Amino acid sequence: MTFASIEYIIFLPVVFILYWIICSRNKTLQNGLIVLASLFFYGFWDWRFLGLLLVTAFSTFFAGLWMNTQQDDKKRWWISFGTILLNLGILFGFKYYNFFVQAFVDSYSLFGKELSVSTLKIILPVGISFYTFTALSYSIDVYQRKIEATKDVLAYLAYVTFFPSILSGPISRATKQLPQYFKKREFSYDMAVSACKSILFGGVLKLCLADRLGIYVDTVYGNIANHNGTTLLLTSILYTIQIYADFAGYSLMAIGSGKLLGIELPENFVRPYFAKTVTEFWRRWHISLTTWFRDYIYFPLGGNRVKRSRWMLNTMIVFTVSGL
Repeated sequence: MTFASIEYIIFLPVVFILYWIICSRNKTLQNGLIVLASLFFYGFWDWRFLGLLLVTAFSTFFAGLWMNTQQDDKKRWWISFGTILLNLGILFGFKYYNFFVQAFVDSYSLFGKELSVSTLKIILPVGISFYTFTALSYSIDVYQRKIEATKDVLAYLAYVTFFPSILSGPISRATKQLPQYFKKREFSYDMAVSACKSILFGGVLKLCLADRLGIYVDTVYGNIANHNGTTLLLTSILYTIQIYADFAGYSLMAIGSGKLLGIELPENFVRPYFAKTVTEFWRRWHISLTTWFRDYIYFPLGGNRVKRSRWMLNTMIVFTVSGL
C-alpha cells in the first residue's frame, strides 16, 4: 500500500474516523489504533516483514530500559553498541549484502578474473532504512542522556511504526516526535485543513509532476543512443525536477497524513533548488536524513572541529554512507 494507491485513499479516512470518534478519549486508545493501523499498513505489502519491524522496535525499547538501570557509562556504551550492531546488521543483510557481493565480483572481473559467488534471493523490506534510523535515534539519545527511556511500550511502538513516515520518511527523532505520543491529541479543525492541503499538494507533485515526467525521462534514458545532446540535456534537467517532486511530494503527503492524527512530523524539503551554496542545498534537501547523519555520524567523528585532513575524511564518510 502506498499513498498513491486506491487502498490508501480508503484506509486513511477509516483510520481518521476511528481515531477521532472512537479513540479520542485517551492517549492509550489513540496510540493503540496507530500501532494496529501501522502494522496493517506495513503488513499489507508483505506480512512476513512485520517480524523485522518488531525486532527493531522491541530491541531498541528494551535496550533503552536496560541503559536506564545502568550508571556505568562503559556498560551503557556496550548496550548501545550491541543495539546498533544488531539493527545495522539486519539492515546490511537485507539491503546491502547482494549489492556488495555483486560489486566485488564485478570489480574482480576488471582484472580478467571470474569469481563464482552466489547472491541470495533476498526481498528488500520496504522502508527498512527509515524505521531503523527512527528506532536507533531513540537508543542513541538514551545512551547520550538526551532523553529518559520510556516505559510506555505502546507510545514507543506508535513512534517507531507510525505509518505515514515508515515507508519514505521523514525520519522521526525521539527527542522531538516521541513526546507527542505521551499525551492525548485534541482534534483541531485548522490542523486538519492544513493536513489536507499538504496531502493534496504532495499528491499533485508526486502524481501529476513526478510520475508524468518519469515517463518521458525513462523513455529517453532507456534509449540514449537515439537522442541528441539537446534532448539529453533537457531530460537531465527534467530528471532533477522529477526526483525533487517525487521525494518532496511523498514527504508532504506523509506530513499531512500525520497532521490528520494530530502528530507533527519534521519538515523534509525547503525549496532546495533555490539554495545559493552546496552547503545550503544539503540543509534544504531531505532534511530529516541529512540532519540524522550530521548528528549521529558527523558530529561524533569530530565534525569540522578537527584538523583539515580529518575534517575532509569526516565529510567523505558521511557522504559515502549517505550515498549507500
